[in-house]
Amino acid sequence: MLAPASMAPDLGDNGGSFASPDMALLPILVYPDPRLHTVAQPVAQVDDALRRLVADMLETMYDAGGIGLAATQVDHHLRLVVIDVSEDRDQPMTLINPEIVWASESKKLNEEGCLSVPGIYDGVERSTAVKVRAQDDQGQERVIEADGLLAVCIQHEMDHLKGKVFVEYLSLLKRTRIQTKLAKARREALRT
Repeated sequence: MLAPASMAPDLGDNGGSFASPDMALLPILVYPDPRLHTVAQPVAQVDDALRRLVADMLETMYDAGGIGLAATQVDHHLRLVVIDVSEDRDQPMTLINPEIVWASESKKLNEEGCLSVPGIYDGVERSTAVKVRAQDDQGQERVIEADGLLAVCIQHEMDHLKGKVFVEYLSLLKRTRIQTKLAKARREALRT
């Protein structure tokens, strides 16, 4: 998920203090890439290889100006999400095999953006609060109670794990316009 314009991060010259030479930027799949519709599989084991993927995902998310990234978006179809909605971009959160165990009946329309749908923002109605059970990057199970931007971000990223992109909540007409706009941007990028 993209950070709202009001909290666009200043990542400095090297992409922020989180970056290190041991991490790598991962390519982010762009809608309507069919791989974005792949349903993620559970993570079987939390090990060093998975922690490396988590570190690479965080670096990729920070570099792209996002506040959340699902493994599906970087073509790793595992139930893995990284999030950091903090203002200073210094409170990364890892959710492995997340499950929403409770969602409020109260819903709110929020403007969302997505790293896989660059330059597009639109309204999506989501629960205003959620409770999520997940493992952290050490394999420890925890329960997170979230509201506000964190609740929206968790729901947005968990949709990716189900093979759903936020624009699929929009009308067919809006989705068609978005696909046309993204195709045009790709063509223009190839010319330069």
